[in-house]
Amino acid sequence: MGTLAAIANPDTVAWLLDGDPSVRYFTLTGLLGEPADGAAASQARARIMTQGTVPAILAAQRADGHWGGRDRFYVAKYTGTVWQLIVLAELGADGSDERVRRGCEAILRDSQDVESGGFSLSRAAAGGGRHGSVIPCLTGNVVFSLIRLGYLDDPRVRRAIDWITTYQRFDDADGDAPIGWPYESFEMCWGRHTCHMGAVKALKALAQIPPERRSPEVRRTLADGVEFVLRHHVHRRSHDLARDSKPGWRRFGFPLMYQTDVLEILGILTALGVRDERMDEALALVAAKQDADGRWKLASTFNGRFVVDIEAKGESSRWITLRALDALAAQRSRSAAPGSL
Repeated sequence: MGTLAAIANPDTVAWLLDGDPSVRYFTLTGLLGEPADGAAASQARARIMTQGTVPAILAAQRADGHWGGRDRFYVAKYTGTVWQLIVLAELGADGSDERVRRGCEAILRDSQDVESGGFSLSRAAAGGGRHGSVIPCLTGNVVFSLIRLGYLDDPRVRRAIDWITTYQRFDDADGDAPIGWPYESFEMCWGRHTCHMGAVKALKALAQIPPERRSPEVRRTLADGVEFVLRHHVHRRSHDLARDSKPGWRRFGFPLMYQTDVLEILGILTALGVRDERMDEALALVAAKQDADGRWKLASTFNGRFVVDIEAKGESSRWITLRALDALAAQRSRSAAPGSL
C-alpha cells in the first residue's frame, strides 16, 4: 500500500469503507488488494444485493425483464433496460441473481442484431435488434455490462465481441470516411473521425476480458484503441492538443452511461496496465481536483433521470474518490509490471 499512502489518508479510506456496499467491495478488492473471495469482500458483495441502490433498481423491474416499455430499452434515458444493466454492472451486482439474468436476457432478446451480433437502439419487427440501428457505444456498453454480469462465455456475447473487433474503428480524420454498413447509418458515430466515446466504450468492454482469454483480434483492437486514446492525450484533440475533445470531460461523473470523462478513460488505461507520458496531463488534472479532505466531488450527474439517484452533485463522492485513487495509485508506481493487452 506504499503508493496508495502517498495520496490517500487513512480517514479517506475509512470513509470509503463506511459507505455504499458496492464502494466498500471495490475499495477492498481494488484499492486495498483484498482477495475477492476473502471474508470481508464476500460479505460486502452479498450486501450489494440487499442494501442500497441495487435492490432498489431491481424492485422497479417488470416481469418481462425490462424496466419500462419493451420498445424503450434505449430511448428511455436513463430509466430503460440498457441503462439499468450498465448501473448494475458498475455497482457489482450478482449476475447469478434471477432478476439480473432476466434483464440480461431481455436485452439479448430485443437489442442484439441477429445478423451481426452488435446491439441496436431499437427492436426489429421480426425479433432481435434492428440491423440498421446498431451503434458502437451501445454495443460496447452492453458487452461491458454482460461480461461484468457473468456472460463472457455466452455465445451471443462472443458474437458481440466479434462485432467490436470486426467493425470498431479508430479513425483520426486522416483519411476518407468509412463506407458501407454500419458506418453510413450514423455518421456521428464514425465519419472521418471516430466518435471518441464509442471508442472508449469499446475499450471498456474488451478490457473486461481476462488477459489470458483475449484472442489476437481482441489484442489488436485493444492496442489500436489505446493508441487512439493516447494520441489524444486522453481528453484532448489530437490535431490541436491545446483544445479539449469535450470540456465536460473535466467534470467527473458516475455512472456515465454513453458519455465518458477523463477519469473513466484513465481507469480503463490503468486496468490495461498502460503507462505512457501522454497520460500525464490527465493524471495531473485528476490529482488537482482532490480537496483538503482527500476527497473528490461529483461534478456531473444524471440524477433526477435515473431509477435511483446516486450520490449528490457538488458533494464529496465515494465513487469519484475511489476511481481517482485507483488511477493515481497505479500510475504512481511506474515500476509496476505493465498489464498485457
